[in-house]
Amino acid sequence: MTEHAATAQPRALTLARALAFRASLRAARLRHWLAGRLPPRARGRLAENVRAAELAGLAFAFRARAVAIVVVSLWLLVLVPWPRDLYYLFVAGLFFLLGYVPYRLRHHARAGWIKLAFTVLDVTLMTAAIIVPPPAGLGVDWPIQTRLRTPEFLYVLLLLGEAALTYWPVAVLWTGTWIAAIWSLGVWLVYGRADTVRFADVARDGRLSAEAALRVFLDPTYVGLTPLWTQGIVTGLFTLLLAIAVWRGRGTMLAQVRSEVVRADLARYVSPDVADALAARAHAGFGAPQTRVVAVLFADVVGFTGLSEGLGPERAFALLRAFRERSCKVVFRHAGTLDKFLGDGFMATFGGLDGRGDGAARAVACALALQDEIDAWNAKRQARGAAPVRVAVGVHCGPVVIGNIGTDQRVEFTVIGDVVNVASRLQAATREIGGRIIVSEGCLSAAGPEAAGRFARALPLTLRGRLQPITVHIAE
Repeated sequence: MTEHAATAQPRALTLARALAFRASLRAARLRHWLAGRLPPRARGRLAENVRAAELAGLAFAFRARAVAIVVVSLWLLVLVPWPRDLYYLFVAGLFFLLGYVPYRLRHHARAGWIKLAFTVLDVTLMTAAIIVPPPAGLGVDWPIQTRLRTPEFLYVLLLLGEAALTYWPVAVLWTGTWIAAIWSLGVWLVYGRADTVRFADVARDGRLSAEAALRVFLDPTYVGLTPLWTQGIVTGLFTLLLAIAVWRGRGTMLAQVRSEVVRADLARYVSPDVADALAARAHAGFGAPQTRVVAVLFADVVGFTGLSEGLGPERAFALLRAFRERSCKVVFRHAGTLDKFLGDGFMATFGGLDGRGDGAARAVACALALQDEIDAWNAKRQARGAAPVRVAVGVHCGPVVIGNIGTDQRVEFTVIGDVVNVASRLQAATREIGGRIIVSEGCLSAAGPEAAGRFARALPLTLRGRLQPITVHIAE
């Protein structure tokens, strides 16, 4: 027997260590899933977004609490005669105050602990308001035991509903625990009073008849423990179910917040509309090649090499960064896709993802807005004595093949086709024929008459590699 116990003890210790290791491994995997796969900057934004969602939950819970207080107060005005209703309205005001203080302190470093502490005060105040009679002269002169026979205990459970709106399962468990504890204490204090009639006292000498038991039950000072046990069990089950629901909801919230963080990071590397489409349709074969009518825009800083020679590397990079920031803002404002940066220029497409059919109109509007943006930028540059920046733009539209191109290690979502070549050569042609924007006639016609007023010239243009000229429109 001793030998067996000595052998079993190391086995039990080994099993306990193994279980502890598995639990720590699962926790580590969960932490890795939530944050570890994100870069440090993204983990910081994840924590910020989760904190913002929690603060929004606390604010919403307070608003829901205020609405509940108003509804209950109106019901008390109808139900309770004057002047006793003033007493309960005063209690409702205190209850509002107990919710307002943690709401105002929700940005505090220990806001969670403050909310939990005030939850205890909430349960205490509500339990006291239900069990303790109003002051003399305001209440009905009934025994205190009769106050345990009314359904007012349901009001206490509203605190669980408020806790469930905070995205915090701990708050639900904390609230349910204190409801069970404080309510049980209040009932037990009334049950232990000397004037309370109890079944245990009346039936001490044996079982009561049905008539005698009914007389005891109808006694105004009678208190039974069966309702207390029922309330405790229901409160425990309700708390557990709500905590599980909040835990699942918090998991959904964390997944959504994490998805937003990943999408925001993805949008730093690809165009935002590509990031949205990739996040929404990655499981449905996003990027499968297909033919669509797309407008393609090429833009380039004219003479960037000469402009940057006298600036030095840092200032040249700052100039290029400023140009790209302004360009991205204009392209994204017109719901365009930034296909790629090309040194001191870029290529953008319109209508490749959304299928709205107005890609040509948005591309032409983007070209005009980009020049307006460059004009505003040049005004600031000239005010500080810097040389102006000239940007050349070419726009063309037509059928292209759009989709993912690349290898398993590197994939690029782009468009290919003759339309891309034509748009690029239109942009290059601005050096020869002047103007800042050159748009093909087909693209300008598809854009509609509103944009045509900005294009003062039209002429036939033979592009490199082509035999037949095309009509183009030029904006100065």
